[in-house]
Amino acid sequence: MRVLVVEDFEILAQTIGTGLRREGLAVDVVLDGGEALERLVVTPYDVVVLDRDLPGLSGDDVCRHIVTAHPASRVLMLTASGTVRDRIEGLGLGADDYLPKPFDFDELVARIRALARRPTNILPPVLRIGDLTLDPARRTADRNGHRLDLSPKEFGVLECLMAAEGRPVSAEDLLDRVWDEATDPLTTAVKTTIRRLRARLGNPPVIHTVREAGYRVGPA
Repeated sequence: MRVLVVEDFEILAQTIGTGLRREGLAVDVVLDGGEALERLVVTPYDVVVLDRDLPGLSGDDVCRHIVTAHPASRVLMLTASGTVRDRIEGLGLGADDYLPKPFDFDELVARIRALARRPTNILPPVLRIGDLTLDPARRTADRNGHRLDLSPKEFGVLECLMAAEGRPVSAEDLLDRVWDEATDPLTTAVKTTIRRLRARLGNPPVIHTVREAGYRVGPA
């Protein structure tokens, strides 16, 4: 899952980013609305955590732009004002969810995961291909009834591959979806994670390399 955090209070922004990364999410952090719009042009974010009270280009304007230009990105709006009227206004702008500050971090994570389960193309709550099962909400995966002990990146790659329902996913797309902007685009992280994931999944092989297209999950 790829998340963009837009928050002008740098300490809070970095704290949210660090916490979400510990939850296995790929997170980019920006401090103003203008930079947020620039990132949205080049990166498909699943969820945008957006401070409504940004200086300069307001969170309201950023939200309107996302709804119009990037409808696949879900918006979770944050604000220091938590009145009913403010929540109604925020949702009226097109935000998918609204969370007043101060907030409980576990609730923030739960809301982000809930939003990410509502993509444009609706996926089942539990992904199944053959004897392989993955539950994004519970962050669990198993094969043939045996629980898989996966790292956050391994889980993220497997989730992306299974969500594609047998279609190949390129290494570039996996890098965009599972890693954040600090990752070197020339890294071998995807190849290394695929290798480890194949070892954890065991035989018969379920992840296949598609020449010049990437990787897919399914029968040979």
